[in-house]
Amino acid sequence: MRAVAVTEFGGPDALHVVDLPEEHAGPGQVRIRVTAFAVSPTDTNLRSGFYAERDAVKEPPFVPGMDAAGVLVEIGAGVETDLAVGDHVMAVVVPTGAHGAYREDLVLPARSIARVPAGADDVAASTLPMNGLTAVLALDSMQLQPGQVLAVTGAAGAFGGYTIALAKAAGLTVVADAKPEDEELVRSFGADVVVPRGDGFADAVRAQFPDGVDGLADGAVQDDVALPAVKDGGAVVTVRGYQGNGERGLRFFPVFVGTYAEEQEKLDALRVAVEEGVLTLRVADTFPAARAAEAHRRLEAGGVRGRLVVTF
Repeated sequence: MRAVAVTEFGGPDALHVVDLPEEHAGPGQVRIRVTAFAVSPTDTNLRSGFYAERDAVKEPPFVPGMDAAGVLVEIGAGVETDLAVGDHVMAVVVPTGAHGAYREDLVLPARSIARVPAGADDVAASTLPMNGLTAVLALDSMQLQPGQVLAVTGAAGAFGGYTIALAKAAGLTVVADAKPEDEELVRSFGADVVVPRGDGFADAVRAQFPDGVDGLADGAVQDDVALPAVKDGGAVVTVRGYQGNGERGLRFFPVFVGTYAEEQEKLDALRVAVEEGVLTLRVADTFPAARAAEAHRRLEAGGVRGRLVVTF
């Protein structure tokens, strides 16, 4: 079976199609035949070797990828599920060694998959698990209550967009950042107030909410630059491990989606959110597996709105 992998870390051209042995589902596991996988910044970092030291596997090939969708082809012993062989499913993947989403044949914990949303194909469904679960984890961590105010940076991105939509569904008021050309898009996610993206974000938020916001989901990785937007004692979610500067009693929640990798009920709730129109799946472009390097180059060039998806 084929996979898109790196045998030596490097730029996009380090990615190439390799042949790997087919595997089978063990107890508590399932196997899916992957037809589509989404590309994320985490994947480009893995490809470049940024995560090499933390990966327990040291022998190539290394297969990136945290989002996949395809067909359920095998259910291991002891798995209790209402899914059946032949169903289309989406999966969140914690990549290690050769076990990332960029595989034609992928064995996973049974609780890492959920049914593809009705009306969505595998390409669209592959864009949901990682960013969607990260947004759920962010909101779960902050525990804001209806009527409170959440600020979101990186609002035009997938994590930002899902966070806005889920926050609005939970009864929060949302202030979000956007470049002028992205303002209409960010408003379409449900943002109540849109302020300019960039270093002036905190001042712009305070102009709208003088007491500061109750929570911040910092998808743009502004770190300390965005903190003045948050009221004393407020909650801050970060996506790259930032834990704050110790000031004003701010509560920090560095989120890592791997902690929700087997939260099947939460992944299935995202399916329902799509089916009910709360979340919209956005595909920017698709590429065949042989052109995965091109997808990485496109992502690293910046400005992509929606997810880039590679297909087998």
